[in-house]
Formats: sequence, structure tokens, C-alpha cells
Amino acid sequence: MSAEAHAAEHALTAPEYIGHHLRHLQNKSEAQAIVDWSYINIDSVFWSVVMGALGVFLLWKAASKATSGVPGRFQAFVELLVELVDTQAKGIVHNATSRKAVAPAALTVFVWIFFMNAMDLLPVDLLPRIWEGVYAAAGHDPHHAYMRVVPTADLSITLGMSISVLLICLYYNMKIKGVGGWIKELFTAPFHAHGPVGTILLLIPNFFLNLVEFGAKTISHGMRLWGNMYAGELVFMLIALLGAAVGTTLSAGGAGLWLLHILAGSAWAIFHILIIALQAFIFMMLTLVYIGQAHEGH
Repeated sequence: MSAEAHAAEHALTAPEYIGHHLRHLQNKSEAQAIVDWSYINIDSVFWSVVMGALGVFLLWKAASKATSGVPGRFQAFVELLVELVDTQAKGIVHNATSRKAVAPAALTVFVWIFFMNAMDLLPVDLLPRIWEGVYAAAGHDPHHAYMRVVPTADLSITLGMSISVLLICLYYNMKIKGVGGWIKELFTAPFHAHGPVGTILLLIPNFFLNLVEFGAKTISHGMRLWGNMYAGELVFMLIALLGAAVGTTLSAGGAGLWLLHILAGSAWAIFHILIIALQAFIFMMLTLVYIGQAHEGH
């Protein structure tokens, strides 16, 4: 079979193109169930670790090069970011001892999520095409090479981060209020009753509402970030399809779509920079708010 015939055979339609880019590189070929803990999105884990390492390295680099004199641009930017996070932490978490751990955690969350979100600014086909080449060189069909490079567009990653925040909140609930005090609060708040009979009647409703509160915070925390980044990723894919038009036809219409692809992609990328930073900031602020609430009683 000629190269042209092979390319024609494997040419993707628009829905197939989108579907291909939405498939994860997993440790197994096909999922057998909607929820299966044995399936791992290797690409999401890999890029989240890489972005986390990059964020830690840059913060370490700034700290190691910090001077008491006039700071350089990079040091000044990092100091501004640290001061911003520290100011927000002081206004939300009033326990000075807790802030020694909470503020650095919030800074790490912001930088980490920002870098993971920023992967969306790369050309849609850049890293997937490189991966297809590696896959083909290993003797596999490149059309089965899946690679998604925006970890925060993967719900498992964002929910994993929000669950980590939940665990931190539970830790501070028990640390600040004591295990017994926190358990008592689960059954006696937010509805406070006068007398033993009222207290007993409200035990189950209070406990249920507290469970709902913890669950709603955690799910909304993760899904808010995922929803925005997933939508942004889809828009970039749709814009990329406009550029593909020039590859199928050299007509004036195809060239016009390609030009529209350049203009729309540039405009959306510029606007998306705001979304990237805003979503990282919102996730960080909610992290501080939820931890701050763990220090307070109902």
C-alpha cells in the first residue's frame, strides 16, 4: 500500500479527530467499566508530575538566588507572588502556626495548577505528533498513540487535588478542635438544639448535612477547575480543525479558514492566559477558605 493510500485510509473526520485527542494514554487498552481503579491515565500523571517538578525547581531557583539587595526581575516576580499568597492566607487563616504550612501549600497549589493549565497554550498537535512518531518508531500503529497534555482537563487529576485539600481540612479540624470536639461538631452543628431530646433528634440531620457539605465542597472544587480547562481544550481543538482545511483543499475558502484558524487561535490563546491564571487563583483561594473554615466552629 502506498503512503498516500495509507494516509487516506487513516484520515480522520472532525469527530474522530476530536475523539482521538480526548483519549488518554492508559495502562490498559480498553476500559471495561465506567469506574475501574486499575486504569491509570498515564499521560495526565506524567505531565502533572513534570509540571509539579518544574514549579518546585523555579521556586527553589528563586529562593537560592535571593539577595538582600535590588532583586532581579525573576526574584521580584516570585517575591510578589509569595507576598500575594501570604496576604491572602493571613486574611483567611488566622492561626499563625497553621499558616507556616498552609501558605506554602497554597503557593505550591497556585504555581502547580498554573503550569498544568499553561500546557493548553501549546499547539494541539505538537506533543501528540511527537508521541505518534515515538510510537511508530517502536513498531506500533501511530493512530493508536493517545496523548493528552493538559492534566487539569482530566477530572481524575482535579478531583485528586480537591480530595487532598479535603484531607488537609479534616486534619486541621481534628488538630484545632480535637478528635472528640470535631466528632461532636459533626452531630451537633449546624442545627443547635436545647435539651437532650432535641439534640438526639438532630444527630442524624446534622451528620448528614456535614457529610453533604464536605462532599459538595470537594466535588465542586475539583469540577470547577476541570470544567473550565476541559472547555478550553475543546475550543483549541475546534480551532485546530479550521487549520486542517488548507490541507484538504487549496481553494480560497480553505485558505480563508486557515487564516481564520490563525486569528481565532491567537485571540483565544491570549484570552485563555487570563483563564489559566484565574482558575489557578480560584483553586488556591478556595483551598485557603476551606482550611480557614476548618479552624472555625459552627
